[in-house]
Amino acid sequence: MRSMRFKNDGTFRIVQFTDPEFSHPDEEEARMTGMMKRIIEAEQPDLVVYTGDVIASAGHADPAAAFRRACEVPERTRTAWAAVFGNHDSEGTVTREQLHAIQLTYPHNAAKPDAPGVHGAGNYVLAVEGRERGAAAALYFLDSGSYSPLEYSRMGFYDWIRRDQIDWYARESYRLACGNGGVPLPALAFFHIPLPEYNDVWDFGVCYGERHADFGCAPWINSGMFAAMIEQGDVMGTFVGHDHAHDYWGEWHGIRLCYGRTTRNACIDMPFLPGARVIELREGERSFDTWLRLADDSVVKAQPRHEPTGRTPQIGAMGTDKYRS
Repeated sequence: MRSMRFKNDGTFRIVQFTDPEFSHPDEEEARMTGMMKRIIEAEQPDLVVYTGDVIASAGHADPAAAFRRACEVPERTRTAWAAVFGNHDSEGTVTREQLHAIQLTYPHNAAKPDAPGVHGAGNYVLAVEGRERGAAAALYFLDSGSYSPLEYSRMGFYDWIRRDQIDWYARESYRLACGNGGVPLPALAFFHIPLPEYNDVWDFGVCYGERHADFGCAPWINSGMFAAMIEQGDVMGTFVGHDHAHDYWGEWHGIRLCYGRTTRNACIDMPFLPGARVIELREGERSFDTWLRLADDSVVKAQPRHEPTGRTPQIGAMGTDKYRS
């Protein structure tokens, strides 16, 4: 497992790819792979993160081969990388546990084996070492699941982060704070399905970026992950995918809730260039910068401002086929 460390200039840069949905090695996938390599070369990240739906596994004869093609993108550039999984990753003949085991076999992969007794696959934390001391920041990776186990009772369509995962996060956060003189480490969190608070911040807060649907496809169940992050006092920002036509971010009670920029232009019936979100941490500061780099090689640092408009009436329609991501 590769160690993470702030560079000599005090920065640590992450490129977030989300929803690339590797499936068939056709011309479209080749264009996407070329774009991803260009983004890595341009940004020179210290870490690449896949935030779910790495593959579109349903009906695929060999989904593991598709996942390996995704793994090869950062591997060929010798860039450290890590992945969490989304709802489309394990719809076929491969499990999330198998995908997590595959990523752990790669020399540049930075993920860790799962903690025992924690729901899902791909729950781990990476410490970013300081230039002259121990851990200076933390990166949490969580499995946000796939589909609601209570859909039969109309309790939503998408899964949620479970209680034992939240307990695991709180323990790891406390452990890292104890190693930092009792002070919570500046932290980021990565998972696939947005928390319900992503709808709250768009409806009731100021956001920056685009939302080309009536709402974000969050679970109907609020399991308390956001509250746990508030209580622990370490997470400064969260980064998700899932909703292909959303790329906004907004600050909600001191935490910046950020969407990535979809890496494959799938399920979008409008011009919306794919690309990646870039995140840059600075050692010793409880803040980060973030911007987008798109398929045409443009960099977007100032996204359009969105004023709050109140709760979207159609938010109860998330269980219908029309809004599946």
